[in-house]
Amino acid sequence: MKGSGCADFVEHGVRVADSMMFQEDKVWSKHSNDKVDIGESLTRVLRTLCKALPLTKKIRALSIGSSNEPQFRILETACRGGLYLMDIEGNALDIVKERIARQHTTHVSTICADYNNIFPERKNTGSFLNSRLGGKRVNLVTLHHSLYYSDENSWPVLIGNLYNGILASPGAIHAVLMAPSAREPYTTSWLYEHFVGKFFGSANTQDLCKLKKTLEARRSCKSAGIVFKKSRVYFSVDNYEKFMAVVWMILLYPNVHQYTLKQKEEISEFVYRHFWVKRRPLVQIQDNMVIYKGIGFKGLI
Repeated sequence: MKGSGCADFVEHGVRVADSMMFQEDKVWSKHSNDKVDIGESLTRVLRTLCKALPLTKKIRALSIGSSNEPQFRILETACRGGLYLMDIEGNALDIVKERIARQHTTHVSTICADYNNIFPERKNTGSFLNSRLGGKRVNLVTLHHSLYYSDENSWPVLIGNLYNGILASPGAIHAVLMAPSAREPYTTSWLYEHFVGKFFGSANTQDLCKLKKTLEARRSCKSAGIVFKKSRVYFSVDNYEKFMAVVWMILLYPNVHQYTLKQKEEISEFVYRHFWVKRRPLVQIQDNMVIYKGIGFKGLI
């Protein structure tokens, strides 16, 4: 695309909107420090669990919305009691299946399913425990950028069912999400709210900090130890199509929002003029929350 004008860039930006989500996530993972940031917190959670568990106890984990699991190396080595990777995209899980077979990691399993059809219902959660987890609870549940694809009004019940129906004691639920605040210009939160507000008249209300307060007030999670932190993630890549692929992932197209062709052209031109020409990286303010169960000390995050 060297030497191309704005119109050519816009055309390429619109065309890449139809990329598979796991492919977009792969670009984001490779060209940002997001997975490094998550990995740092995840390692702290695992350190906490190891301190709380007997040395002979093997950790079991469920990763919800795992995609092709960039944290595979951490989870696979730490969770020898069983690692279950759950995602709605079969193509992403096929990549993991090939790796499982190639590297003989037989303690890792894949589950192709939509968590929104399971965990908001107590009965379905119990059936999932028995049919997919062999009736054995897990010590760790990860929700790394997967809560975007559910209604925040369902979160307290969903988390409550995971906490009471899936999570062992000691155990931890680790959730990561883009912060909802759009006050800092040209962050992912600002970009999302700018276009979603313009085209759909809505704002980003998916707030882990608010969820923390709600869970602390609920009887079902009264004994939980909930810790929270914010961090900054930077994304930059020397390829406009790859840059736009990540923008579409952030704008939740097409899984949540369906933009028209004209709207996609406007978004693509905006990114070209305000990010690409100015060589401006995407910055994401990121929220990390961990819900600890049966931990008699303050856990790490």
